[in-house]
Amino acid sequence: MAKKTQTPDTDDPMTMALETMQDAGLGSFAWMGTTWTEAMSDMGSEVLNFIASRYSEDVKTQHEMLHCKSLTELQQAQAAYLERAYVQYTVEAGKLLKLGTEAFPQLPTKTKATPL
Repeated sequence: MAKKTQTPDTDDPMTMALETMQDAGLGSFAWMGTTWTEAMSDMGSEVLNFIASRYSEDVKTQHEMLHCKSLTELQQAQAAYLERAYVQYTVEAGKLLKLGTEAFPQLPTKTKATPL
């Protein structure tokens, strides 16, 4: 059966890009639906909340460092900051990984491979 090609009704670049990707074998993006959109929104919200908390942590640490009375206190404040940052970034990476895997709970059965 010959492949049916459609001419886009509009010159909209996004429409043409989606049709090009669909013609290239990526198929319809309709399977993403609201679940995927909500998952992407949740991930964006999580990242923004994390950035806000990190800024707060930065300001708190700068305040601590400005009030240090010795080099030892300054080193301890910096070390504590780095340790907290390491833990927070590790936890955040785990949260984002979990949200990312939940974004695609199951692919359509017609899909041959997960698109990267």
